[in-house]
Amino acid sequence: MKKSLLLCLAAGSMAIASQAQDIKEKEVKRIISTLAADDMQGRFPGTPGIEKAAQFISGEFAKAGLQPLPGESNYLQSFAKYKMHATSVSLTVNGVPRRWPVMPIGAGSNFDWVKDDSYAVMHVNDPHALMSILKNPEKLEKNTLVWIGSALSGYLGGLTGNFSEHSYDTREQLDAVAAKGATEKQVVLVFEEQPVADTASWEIHVKREVETQHFANVAGMIKGKSKPDEYVVFSGHYDHLGILPAESGDSIANGADDDASGTTAVVMLSKYFQHHLPERSVIFVAFTAEESGGYGSRYFSEKQDPNKVVAMFNIEMIGKESKFGRNSAFITGFERSDFGPILQRNLKGSSFNFHPDPYPEQQLFYRSDNATLARQGVPAHTISTTQIDKDKYYHTVNDEVMTLDTRNITDIIQAIAISAGTIVNGTDTPTRIEKLEK
Repeated sequence: MKKSLLLCLAAGSMAIASQAQDIKEKEVKRIISTLAADDMQGRFPGTPGIEKAAQFISGEFAKAGLQPLPGESNYLQSFAKYKMHATSVSLTVNGVPRRWPVMPIGAGSNFDWVKDDSYAVMHVNDPHALMSILKNPEKLEKNTLVWIGSALSGYLGGLTGNFSEHSYDTREQLDAVAAKGATEKQVVLVFEEQPVADTASWEIHVKREVETQHFANVAGMIKGKSKPDEYVVFSGHYDHLGILPAESGDSIANGADDDASGTTAVVMLSKYFQHHLPERSVIFVAFTAEESGGYGSRYFSEKQDPNKVVAMFNIEMIGKESKFGRNSAFITGFERSDFGPILQRNLKGSSFNFHPDPYPEQQLFYRSDNATLARQGVPAHTISTTQIDKDKYYHTVNDEVMTLDTRNITDIIQAIAISAGTIVNGTDTPTRIEKLEK
């Protein structure tokens, strides 16, 4: 048998090795290769690819013998969101039609603008200046057209999800925002492919309709033997970016590290804990729409009683070595609870180490699927290895299985399984995180 990297000469390492045998590298590779395959089409919400991924994960949860969550008839936790979606866009500059990206901000339905003195015009090439406009539209004195320079073209996708096509939980919420927006100053962004002078004439016509978006988390659970009303959550997001502009003939954003790696960990842990039945109830959930705004984790988390959730292990991007080398991972928000020290104590006698987040400037703690429960005081942390400041494959079509280290992924899953033992079995309870006001 291949010796696990968790083994060392310290006393107690044989016990770790015995437990770790439940996590097989061959299985890890099978699951991650399936989720990141081209036929999953990048797992973008609302596509056949993500539906196929959801069915695959459901099948793996069935093999693990998980129960559906209370109130659900199967492993799909379905919900809907509502947004205003552009059905037609027309832009003319100096009488010449342009196929440049046009982004109306807010929930207003239609925009029919022709240049005259009633509109303000701005040119923006700095991201901070752009965000200042978008976050404070009430300061505008007129409806405003913002020409966005080519240096900010990479912001298009994020702005679409967070500002242009913001989604709402109910149709009533969307209608209320649209009604309010009709009385406020409006903003339209146009991403220039050629610089436009203030003297140019222009027309913008946008028609928008309400679009209903359907989503589904994939979730199952093991009911605790002696503490069934106390919950531990293991999670990762299974969605990704779908189809991107082609590079060298490849247009599928496979999302192998982000986050087929974390989803694989969740699936493997669901099978591990069926062989090590827990005292507390354990929920295993693959979130949808993390890349689209965190909708899946927010929907799931808001259905939980935070006072009953003891801890959350969110797992994201564990496909490569961390900056600390092999046998290591980092925990976001390490200093906010004793979650990390508990995990490390349970690995005594091994060579594996959990470290504090080495990228505090990235503010990762509130940027992942742990955020909603963390704000409610749950010791909800993300475990990762990504070198986010150096990863050249992040959010590209090159995030494929061949770039990952499946042996290292296997070791990390083993470490999570073993280090979670006292939390899952009710002998350790991590301290709570300070709540944030909404």
